[in-house]
Amino acid sequence: MAEASPAAANAELLEWPKKDKRRFLHAVYRVGDLDRTIKFYTECFGMKLLRKRDVPEEKYSNAFLGFGPEQSHFVVELTYNYGVTSYDIGTGFGHFAIATEDVYKLVENIRAKGGNVTREPGPLKGGTTHIAFVKDPDGYIFELIQRGPTPEPLCQVMLRVGDLGRSIKFYEKALGMKLLRTVDKPEYKYTLAMLGYAEEDQTTVLELTYNYGVTEYTKGNAYAQVAISTDDVYKSAEVVNLVTQELGGKITRQPGSIPGLNTKITSFVDPDGWKTVLVDNEDFLKEIQSE
Repeated sequence: MAEASPAAANAELLEWPKKDKRRFLHAVYRVGDLDRTIKFYTECFGMKLLRKRDVPEEKYSNAFLGFGPEQSHFVVELTYNYGVTSYDIGTGFGHFAIATEDVYKLVENIRAKGGNVTREPGPLKGGTTHIAFVKDPDGYIFELIQRGPTPEPLCQVMLRVGDLGRSIKFYEKALGMKLLRTVDKPEYKYTLAMLGYAEEDQTTVLELTYNYGVTEYTKGNAYAQVAISTDDVYKSAEVVNLVTQELGGKITRQPGSIPGLNTKITSFVDPDGWKTVLVDNEDFLKEIQSE
């Protein structure tokens, strides 16, 4: 029997991300005072501290916080590096978003606890959705979005990109995400795209923003990456490798186990340099159950 042509093999490989079992696991970023951020997120946002670990030999500590268990919810993974009290967020990272049933009440609570409200709650211009913006103690921006009950309150990661069409194609092909909607605001000179694995009110989505005429942004050293689950890091890495040849980006860590953890991962950067880590589903569940 004749072997499949390279084009047919590639076409079959590109189907894999659509069949794979994927969800957003966590966003990783650095903070200058772990206890201060934990206090802010739990008291102001209502997140729960899920786990914390200290790795003195590597001189860092981690804390995982979210609105539900890691087995089913998107969470934030905060990293504190011993002795480092501040970081540069850069111009490329946009914000995280939290969905709430009452944005006005949430903002009142945040203000009462000394939080920095940078946009008062109110409707979007020309829309009906009520939003607000606040800054955490390290300067990370959180958008607060009023919507009905949702299984995933930690609902967005917004990143700025230099070519929206290219980025949409990259995340669709390399990661199997669906384009949920695009919004063009010529009066404000930006276009955005929402991508994810389910509808916006059901899950975490990636919000990519293109500002007219801006093709590059600074990354800073604060925001690190998002992690996404997969049933096969090796096959997933093959897909990413194929897509990077067409659209840019590169694999930064070949698939394999993390020494000492036995969790299989692979990581890559997209055409704008934003990093994603793909984590083996079964290994991830074992890892969080063992801690």
